[in-house]
Amino acid sequence: MAVAFVGGALLGAVFGELLRAVSEAKDKAVMFKDLLEQLESTLQNSTPMIKEIEKLNQVLDLPKHETDTLIEMMRRGEHLVHKCSRVKWNCFKRYDYAKKIIKLDRSIDTFFRTYIPLQQTRDNRVIMVDLKEVHMMVKRLSGNDRTSWMFNQVGVAGACSAPDPPPVTPGLDVPLQELKLELFKDGRQVIVVSAPGGYGKTTLVKKLCKDDQVLGKFKDNIFFVTVSQTPNVKGIVQKVYQHKGYAVPEFQTDEDAINDLERLLKPIRPEAILLVLDDVWSGSESLLQKFKFQLPYYKILVTSRSVFPQFGSGYDLKPLNDEAARTLFRYSANLQDGNSYIPDENLVNKILRACKGCPLALTVVGGSLCGKHPAIWQKRVKEWTQDVSVFHSNKEILSCLERSLDALNNEVKECYMDLCSFPEDQRIPITALVDMWMELYELVDELFAIANLHELSNLNLANCVATRKYASDDSCYNDHFVMQHDLLRELAIYQSTLEPIKQRKRLIIDTSGNNFPEWWMDQKQHPLNASLLSISTDETFSSNWYDMEAPEVKVVVLNVRTKKYTLPKFLEKMDKLKVMIVTNYGFFPAELSNIQVFGALSNLKRIRLEHVSLPSLTTVRMKHLQNVSLVMCNVDQVVQNSTFHFSDAFPNLLEIDIDYCNDLIELPDGLCDIVSIKKLRITNCHKLSALPEGIGKLVNLQMLTLASCTDLSALPDTIGNLSNLNFLDISECLNIQELPERIGELCSLKTLCLKGCSMFELPSSILNLENLEVVKCDEETAYQWEYFQLGQAKFRIEVIQEDINLYWLHNPHL
Repeated sequence: MAVAFVGGALLGAVFGELLRAVSEAKDKAVMFKDLLEQLESTLQNSTPMIKEIEKLNQVLDLPKHETDTLIEMMRRGEHLVHKCSRVKWNCFKRYDYAKKIIKLDRSIDTFFRTYIPLQQTRDNRVIMVDLKEVHMMVKRLSGNDRTSWMFNQVGVAGACSAPDPPPVTPGLDVPLQELKLELFKDGRQVIVVSAPGGYGKTTLVKKLCKDDQVLGKFKDNIFFVTVSQTPNVKGIVQKVYQHKGYAVPEFQTDEDAINDLERLLKPIRPEAILLVLDDVWSGSESLLQKFKFQLPYYKILVTSRSVFPQFGSGYDLKPLNDEAARTLFRYSANLQDGNSYIPDENLVNKILRACKGCPLALTVVGGSLCGKHPAIWQKRVKEWTQDVSVFHSNKEILSCLERSLDALNNEVKECYMDLCSFPEDQRIPITALVDMWMELYELVDELFAIANLHELSNLNLANCVATRKYASDDSCYNDHFVMQHDLLRELAIYQSTLEPIKQRKRLIIDTSGNNFPEWWMDQKQHPLNASLLSISTDETFSSNWYDMEAPEVKVVVLNVRTKKYTLPKFLEKMDKLKVMIVTNYGFFPAELSNIQVFGALSNLKRIRLEHVSLPSLTTVRMKHLQNVSLVMCNVDQVVQNSTFHFSDAFPNLLEIDIDYCNDLIELPDGLCDIVSIKKLRITNCHKLSALPEGIGKLVNLQMLTLASCTDLSALPDTIGNLSNLNFLDISECLNIQELPERIGELCSLKTLCLKGCSMFELPSSILNLENLEVVKCDEETAYQWEYFQLGQAKFRIEVIQEDINLYWLHNPHL
């Protein structure tokens, strides 16, 4: 019976033979009857799983070594069962055979409980990785010019998903119901939610997008896009394409983008569509008009500090009432448990009156007073009540928030001010902030930078966001970002401008086209004294730079949106420059030119490049460079340059971080000649297929991370030469079939991460890892490591819960 349902398939045949042997032996081998009946029950319960594996084998290429492991396990099991049938009553092997039957039963049960979910999860990941390859194949086959530019970038679902609202949102239940009524009314296509900055407009709309009734009406057709002060029509439309999982087109004009958006949305009807345009600024009436289409059940929801009468009366969000304001303030000041001592409840009442129901002010002020001595409460209240009466304008709210900065020590306040170096409404990589602060404030350890960031977060001056719940390396923050309310960013910019140009610590320059600020062209303002220089340019910038003399600059942040970008020549004169951060916020990689300026910067220690195409580095030499981060970069020209001597160009390099570089197929051998490297992280590089044998020359390497490199098939044997390696992470490397035997020679290895890896035979040399402290893996593979624990290995097993999301494929920086 067991063999019949699987036909001639090897797996089914072997399974059937084992089941038949157990069924026959349970009556003969009386001393093992109970154990064999339990094994028979396990096998019978596993019958549907065998069918499922056979079904998957018809449509997917399952890893052969895993089914081979099961087949071998069952063959040995059948041999064991036959032995049991022949055992005599007084045979000393009875106990040994009984233990083996129990072990076989548990192993088969574990395999079938974990294999199918594991395989389906793995196949989902692989299918998503291969999606880009499918689109590229269509591109090659079509030969059509329009198709060629349409498939420059593959979309990933979820790019315009509405963010989750904060956990506590008192006072918004009534506005939510009122706004829903406005949204569901017939005849109104555009609804504008207006209120001053910091009043909770975006939070209200986030709650709306997560409301069950709204989700029931609009389903998956809710597109949430942040517009900001400088709207990018092409970028908005590209995000909608990305959200729907389509290839992202490259538009020549805004009109092209709008026309294509209408063509994209039309097939969705008759389903309802909701387009949320968050943070729309005054004067954007023409922008809103562009997004109006004659589609049934199509709504546009706008948040703005301004009203737009031509689109109707809109919805005016009021300040919080006294009860809601008190609830939010007590939550922000951590008073909700009633245990914190406040000398006089009147102090709270005075603060509430000063904040006038502004949620942002309540949150920031509450955070600044959290845990503070009562005397500080009294001092702050006196300051606020003297200087501030009512808050009906952004300027007055800024004054209130400005007082809250007094809670910060000088270094943390400077870190807060530095956040305005990055564009409005963009996620700021924590790793970029660490690079900045390590050099600006001469910190001795990165933990101090992280501590400053946590203090800002605790005071509600910044929001930390992690795009993955699990990070194998506690010191790695590649998946962590910071978000800041635009009003708090305005406060930082405002405070930065209080000093004269020549005396400012940081210069924040935001240009439109080639319109530079007048002071820049006034040579009387030079030389400048700033230590941080941030320049943001838009899509129309032509890279025609004016000269600048800023000899004290230590950190340069260049925020880019054009497809071609020339680094300014004046950088060469910045002898004290230590950190260079170039981030492209456009949809397509920016071609970086004049990169030779890097070679002229004798003190440059850290470079972070994001979403750019790197040219050949033939003429670049950076002898003091210590850290390099490449995120979503095209690196092929660098890697393929066989004449470039990495060890000569970067003789003192300590850390390399390569993330989402999809054209990285193999590491150049020359990279392994930089023996100073201590940390090498290569993550989410799905085309990386092999590591060079020369990696064994990196004798000072302490940390090697290769997470989510899905094409990587093996680790080279020379990895055994890395005697100082204490951390190894191959999580989500789906194609690695085995660990090299020489892994047992990693005498310093303390942490080994294999989350999301296939089940494979582990080499016996694992027992030689005397310093191994922790193995991080999935529940499905933990049992393999438990056997080694029985072999007296002292490490602990840390089972990592599955974090299923698309961030490992998604561009996390747009």
